Amino acid sequence: MPSPRDVLTPDALALVQAVAGHGSFAAAARELGLVPSAVTYRIRQLEDALDVLLFDRSSRQAKLTAAGDELLCAGQQLLQDIDAMANRVRRVATGWEAELTIAVDGALSCSTVMELAQAFYALQPTTRLRLRDETLAGTLEALISGRADLALGVVLEPGTTAGIQSHELGDLGFVYAVAPHHPLASVPEPIPDDVLVRHRAVAVADSAQQRGTALTLGLLTGQDVFTVGSMGAKLDAQVRGFGGGFLPEPMARPYLESGRLVARDVQRPTRRIRMSYAWRQGGNLGPGRALQWWLGQLESPATRTALLERHRPA
Repeated sequence: MPSPRDVLTPDALALVQAVAGHGSFAAAARELGLVPSAVTYRIRQLEDALDVLLFDRSSRQAKLTAAGDELLCAGQQLLQDIDAMANRVRRVATGWEAELTIAVDGALSCSTVMELAQAFYALQPTTRLRLRDETLAGTLEALISGRADLALGVVLEPGTTAGIQSHELGDLGFVYAVAPHHPLASVPEPIPDDVLVRHRAVAVADSAQQRGTALTLGLLTGQDVFTVGSMGAKLDAQVRGFGGGFLPEPMARPYLESGRLVARDVQRPTRRIRMSYAWRQGGNLGPGRALQWWLGQLESPATRTALLERHRPA
């Protein structure tokens, strides 16, 4: 009889994932280009070697048993470890990371990030590039959790998070703005909280996934809130007159200059945030060539200023 080491291969673990995902041996077989009997045979081999049942076959749908669920969880981690090992080996051989993930806060200039990505691809790197749109605490959380290697637009005190290095991007000011046809566009300034609270606020949802870490900024207790998924959507909603709220001043500037938005003085404190970029330390290998390139670009004051300031109106 085959031993667990003989049958617990990456292909076998992927097969368990496929059956569990589809809830069907036949559907998994179609996805993998196999006949159903081959899938059934391989799952039986696993069960015999481990001396457990991985799937409950008492109903029409193939459901994982408790043992099968444990194997699936452990198998997913093992497959991730294998991928990570392959990436480290490739890094040693070429210096390029297999993939570089960059979390970008929605308050920064998207066009500048795209220009940097275009210049990066001109190098013809072997690294796959992945950009993540994040907001508020979610930008830093993506980095700390390992979902990103570099984060642009975080609020972070240097040296406060283990394994994370950071450098300042610069200060980003915010302005309270409404559409010219919004009721708050014509009330006397500075506008007090008891007037603001009677009008809908437009807020962008924090992209943080961990409970308790998400931030809520600029909202008043009892105020009606229209929540959107990105800073671009927040800007659009305020231009349309859905409500008021604080926007990054450079992002709002073209709309203020064209009259599509009106800046209003409020009694609430003026918001000005020191933004940074941060990256994960590369362990003994240090940063790969892709991360080194991006960090090199960010050393330029012109690049840092463009990320904060150069927004293009829609």
